This record gives sequence, structure tokens and C-alpha cells, in this order.
Amino acid sequence: MKLDLLKQLRSENPIVFNIANFVTAQDVANGLNAIGALPIMSAEIQEASDMVKISSAVCLNLGTLTALQIEQMKVVGQLANEQKKPIVFDPVAVGASSYRQSVAEALLTGFQVAVIRGNAGEIAALVGSAWQAKGIDAGTGTGDLVSIAQACAVKYHCIVVLSGPTDLITDGQRMGQVNNGTQLFQLHVGSGDLLSSLVAAFTAVAPDDYFEAAQTACLVLAATGQLVAKQMTADRPGTFGIDLQDKLHLITVKEINKIASVR
Repeated sequence: MKLDLLKQLRSENPIVFNIANFVTAQDVANGLNAIGALPIMSAEIQEASDMVKISSAVCLNLGTLTALQIEQMKVVGQLANEQKKPIVFDPVAVGASSYRQSVAEALLTGFQVAVIRGNAGEIAALVGSAWQAKGIDAGTGTGDLVSIAQACAVKYHCIVVLSGPTDLITDGQRMGQVNNGTQLFQLHVGSGDLLSSLVAAFTAVAPDDYFEAAQTACLVLAATGQLVAKQMTADRPGTFGIDLQDKLHLITVKEINKIASVR
């Protein structure tokens, strides 16, 4: 685990270009800004070239996809590959419809991503594993999550983050686990979207090891959320979201190391 990447991120302030889910765009932008990255959101294909050029990493989120957004993602993905900018892909609710599934698969074969970040249902859908997902909810299934994550990493030649109560991070061979967190992440819509963009921010400062970048991003967010939840006297998803942004700005490596539960 390379928690020094947090200090590096705050020193370098990487620009993260997001094609965002409009439901959660503000949470993502505020979270990135709080931790020390610089968020940019754009929905205009005409400025794709300029946006990729000034960015250090790209995050593509399928949350509220439209035909125009899909075309923008195709262009941005190809430009990012050409300019060697890491891409994090978030296949939101990919198993919810055949259209969404086909779009995700077409995008993933149209350019190379550095990391795919999704919940159990989303990662299972990408590899055709039986899973009862419920929209953005991870749902339930009997498949082995480690095997599912590894299969996805091998299929798409990238790092996979299968997030949940335990975050699994794999390149198909190496496997990392982050056991920190809180159930409030499941109650606050946008926690997964924020994690995807944070992963992008960390890939920007660790271009030689996306596995370590992804694992560190998972630990930073999970530990931060855990510390916030510990101070609360009841489950308040709205308050949690605001306090999470504040704590992302204030969290220290020492605090994270003190509670880190990783394998």
C-alpha cells in the first residue's frame, strides 16, 4: 500500500476529466476538489481534444448515458489512449438493460482502459456471470467475487475494482482487499461514482502502477468514510455526504494507517 500517493496527489493537484453522471456530478467534483485533485466536467464533444490534453486522467461514467454522451466517450477514450492518459471506466447499472450492456462492451473494445470500477452486479454483468443486480444496487449472487473480478481483469486487460463491504482490487493475478468502510456508503447515492473518480486521480500520480493507485484510492475513501461514520450518532446519509467531503480534505496518512485493514 502506497499511502504516500495521497501526499503526492495533494502536491501535484492532477486534473481529472469526468464525463459524469449528472445525478452525482456535484458530489464527485466536490470530493475530488476536497482531496486535492482538480475536477473538470464536460458534456461537449467539440472540446474533447482540449479537455483530454489538459487532463492527467479521465473518468467515464455510464450513469445517465445518452447517445451524444456515448459518442463523446468514444472520442475521449481514443484521445486518452493516444495521449497516454489513464482511463477509469464506471459501468453503472450495466446489467440493467441490454442496451446499456451493449454500449459498455462496445466502449471497452473501442479503447483501452486502465481501471474498471464497479459493484458486484456490474462486474459480474461484464463477464456474463449470473447475478441478481438491482439497478445501481450490487444485488445478490452465488458466484465467487474474487474469481469474477479476476475474470473481468483478464478479459479487459486492466485493473478491476469490485467495490462493496470489502473492496477487491485485481489485475487478474494480484489480489488486494480493503476491509474498511461503512454501510453509509450504500445509503449515500454517488459513493461509487466518487470512488471511480478518486481512482482516476490516483492513477494520475502513479502512472507506473495502476494496481497500487486503485488500492490506495479504495483505502483512502473507505477509511475516511469509516472515521466519519464513527462520529455519527445515527445513520444520516445526507449529513454523511457533507461530512465525507470535509474529512477527505482533512484526512491524514497517519489516521488512515491507524485503522487500515488491508490484505
